[in-house]
Amino acid sequence: MNDSSPQGPRNAASTSAGQDVAGQPGVIGIALAAVLAAALAQGSWQWFATYIGVTLLAVIFSFYRLPTWTPGLRSEYARNLTAYSLVVGLCASIALAPMLQRWAWLFPMPGTRDRCPALGAYESIRTEAALANLAGRDSAALAHAQDVQSHAAVADCLSATTTLWLPVYAAGVAVLVALVAWSVDRARARNGAAVAGRTPPRQG
Repeated sequence: MNDSSPQGPRNAASTSAGQDVAGQPGVIGIALAAVLAAALAQGSWQWFATYIGVTLLAVIFSFYRLPTWTPGLRSEYARNLTAYSLVVGLCASIALAPMLQRWAWLFPMPGTRDRCPALGAYESIRTEAALANLAGRDSAALAHAQDVQSHAAVADCLSATTTLWLPVYAAGVAVLVALVAWSVDRARARNGAAVAGRTPPRQG
């Protein structure tokens, strides 16, 4: 006995729903990976953090798709968009962290960097005092040790300051991504509805 029910649209709908459901663990996994990368960052932010952030962004942009746009703040689309934009903001902040630490023009917060050079100078003096008995033996080695300790102190200070402001950059990226995605998906849904409304029904 033949089943005359339209299997094609049902299968397509179920496939689309399956893709939407399957995408959720991916977003959660990427978020956990980003948090782990931030938690394991020791000392100053290094460029490997940028590599991790860019890789996670490439994964989420390549393999995750938002569900079909629907109006309402409590809709499935709104919930997915919120999670999606927050994860993108988190990954972007990890990718930007080394740049924020090193480039003052990208991190122009007044007064945030002023104490770091003074801390480096203090660490240099402290190193000289700790190794004062070695000054007569190898002054070049002492100067090198002072430079290394001063540089590490300044880098750690800038890293700590950057970390305090990372949530601001992450939130800004998340808001921007949410606005762009919501606008594009809404326009796409409306265009699709308009095209469907202009298509004449098929004659049986």
